Amino acid sequence: MSETPPTVPMSSTEVLRRLIAGETAAALDGARRLVEQSPQGADARYWLSSALAATGDAEGAAQALTDGRTLHAIALMRQMGADVPAMSRSAEQASNVAGQLYAARYVAAASVAYGLAIGAGEDRAEPLLSYALSLQHQGRAEEAIPVFRAVAELYPSAAASQFLLPPHFYVADGVARHAAEARAWAARHAPPAPARRFTNPPAAGRKLRIGYVAPSFTQVQVRQFIQPVLDSHDREVVEVFLYPARSEGEADVGPDVTVTAIGALDDASAADLIRGQGIDVLIDCWGHNAGSRLAMFAHRPAPVQAGWLNYQQTTGVAAIDYSLCADSVDAPGMAQAFTETIWRVGPTSAPFRPDGETPLTPAPALRNGHVTFGAFINPAKLSDETVAAWAAILKGRAESRLILKYGYFVDPVLCAATASRFAAHGVDPQRIEFRGHTTGEAYVAEFGDVDLALDPSPTPGGTTSLEALSRGVPVLMRTGPTYYSRVGLQILIAAGLDELVAGDWDDYVARALSLSADAQALDALRDRVRKGFASAVYRDEVRVTRDLEAACRGMFAAWEARRATAA
Repeated sequence: MSETPPTVPMSSTEVLRRLIAGETAAALDGARRLVEQSPQGADARYWLSSALAATGDAEGAAQALTDGRTLHAIALMRQMGADVPAMSRSAEQASNVAGQLYAARYVAAASVAYGLAIGAGEDRAEPLLSYALSLQHQGRAEEAIPVFRAVAELYPSAAASQFLLPPHFYVADGVARHAAEARAWAARHAPPAPARRFTNPPAAGRKLRIGYVAPSFTQVQVRQFIQPVLDSHDREVVEVFLYPARSEGEADVGPDVTVTAIGALDDASAADLIRGQGIDVLIDCWGHNAGSRLAMFAHRPAPVQAGWLNYQQTTGVAAIDYSLCADSVDAPGMAQAFTETIWRVGPTSAPFRPDGETPLTPAPALRNGHVTFGAFINPAKLSDETVAAWAAILKGRAESRLILKYGYFVDPVLCAATASRFAAHGVDPQRIEFRGHTTGEAYVAEFGDVDLALDPSPTPGGTTSLEALSRGVPVLMRTGPTYYSRVGLQILIAAGLDELVAGDWDDYVARALSLSADAQALDALRDRVRKGFASAVYRDEVRVTRDLEAACRGMFAAWEARRATAA
């Protein structure tokens, strides 16, 4: 198709039309004229970013996108009554506005307000952390990392430094970079304590004492994974201990479970308490997330210590002996990335219990006349590679739609910036629907609007993928190059849904188009997905718990053998 540069300024709508038609040179020229005509207009900057990205100018596209977000956020702040000029002079005023936006989940707008606050001299830890988090939640992890690093240097503590680790999940070469940061954190905040002599009696003829550590076991995302374990532990062979931050709300976790709150104790005191209860195997369920107690593990509360469940990465802590992983996540270089020894627990790393049973809904394509793809994911996971692949799917499946759902998608600035990224690949923003946070029946009902769920890469989904399968919604995943990009594969493999696993991006796009070619076939697939989920090993709560118990016995037996050798 020939491209004719415009002789008169284009409208924003015409620039977008040219982008979607693939007339990138004309769109770029028109977007530049729009910026000249309306220098304060956010839309012109968004489409300029799209056009620059489409023509291969990544640096120019990034700057135009930043300009678009800034202008859009300033307009939004003025609409809410904020005095933007005063914010640029008053760190306190700017931080207050930023805090309101952040609390409302307007993370992109909040990042602009925090930027004004920092420019006015804001240097307190909490606003700086919120600024970095607001960047991370938009998918701007590379920009967030130096801010997190600055906070760790200005306010050195284990908790402040820990914020630096999770954003490495989302960056290029993230596995290696995260491993280096985890080791650096542990060297600074969790160095090995002097060796301790444990007097735990031999395991033969007695119950093994297993302890779990997390901020909460009932009010956070580990609930759907840990509760089946607590219900299924064989009380004839194990004793179960929980160590949450507080005891409130943790009492009804299961029969014969000892709950001891450690939130008010420092690391050494908490370790002494746990050691006094004679724990054989202590398992961290939280990793480097806010509220973690990883530094406590350096004091060696138990002879055997392991990481599991909510952190599928190395902790870097030398005193944590093992990382419990499913067989399917194996990848080249995995062992070298971990300070822990990998202990395979079987085909799945944990059981999963969905919240309630819901009737199987028909494929929405039958009623809509078009296919709807969906991703209920944190926008931090929307890598450039993922956006490109999903855009190729939308372009290859005529009239299809994409639902992007997460709490942060209430932010109009984030939505516009995300739409701009898709427009760079020729996708009409009208084909993308953004949805915010919902709960209960409203949340469950939204799975009925999705024909095929799309999993991002290299940072995959987790709980939402399981929730989708439990409601019959097929989830397409990619086998990534690293162990972390493969943590979701156990979900599909265990359900016998291998056709939903793609080998690379080309295969991913091809499978999405093949699966979405026939609405009747999509509808039939829902039934098989639901049955596959129901028969998957992670739905056998007792079996998976027995595998976990066997792993604990094996790890403790290895420690006993080392103790005997050293005696």
